[in-house]
Amino acid sequence: MNDSAITTKHGLALFDLTGKQALVTGSSQGIGLSLARGMANAGASVLLNGRDTAKLEKAAESLTQEGFSVNTMVCDVTDHAAVADAVNAAEKNVGPIDILVNNAGMQHRTPLQDFDPVMFEKLLQTNISSVFNVGQAVAKHMITRGAGKIINIASVQTALARPGIAPYTATKGAVGNLTKGMATDWAQYGLQVNAIAPGYFDTPLNAALVADPEFTAWLEKRTPAGRWGQLEELTGACIFLASAASSFVNGHTLFVDGAISASL
Repeated sequence: MNDSAITTKHGLALFDLTGKQALVTGSSQGIGLSLARGMANAGASVLLNGRDTAKLEKAAESLTQEGFSVNTMVCDVTDHAAVADAVNAAEKNVGPIDILVNNAGMQHRTPLQDFDPVMFEKLLQTNISSVFNVGQAVAKHMITRGAGKIINIASVQTALARPGIAPYTATKGAVGNLTKGMATDWAQYGLQVNAIAPGYFDTPLNAALVADPEFTAWLEKRTPAGRWGQLEELTGACIFLASAASSFVNGHTLFVDGAISASL
């Protein structure tokens, strides 16, 4: 965006997503659905993605009933060819994808010495390959247009580690560095690529931890904010990175974690 375009915007207009379309992977529930809702509230039309058609349609219906513009894209983001076909079809039939949020991910908790290599490979495919697959497919269209926003969902485990989740930690570290690489390659074409690193949020992925009083007590003591994060507290960071307000922010990982990564 040039300087004149920026100076014509004032205040909250910098964060306005009206007229933009946002694709959010893994958005039938949890963080993905919350971020889609947040961007829709900021004016964007949203393209929900998942593998489970029934869950995806239910999520789309909930947003539609709230008055938002919603479409769906059913595909497995770990399948490179299927992703390319789905993105190309969406670009043709729904419209340009201006914003991509690479949110699809999974967790598996097991001591490293007992970790199933099949699950290790599944984590790599779901948490890293999906970011490459969807990022590449969408970026090809963004590069042609000379503009685009890509937001990868990293984790507090991009910088920290806990027992029992070493492979997950490795994948989220990779997401942080892949974000830097995408920005380095694609900034010259007008793209901004950044990441959000959530701390511990009350989500379906963390349901077992939320239900564990011992873990919650540890988390409240370990986190300077003294509590679990709530999904809506990620919305502002996403809108910032998706909007004109972040036009010169590139290759950055924004931690939204109640200061857990800042403290000992």
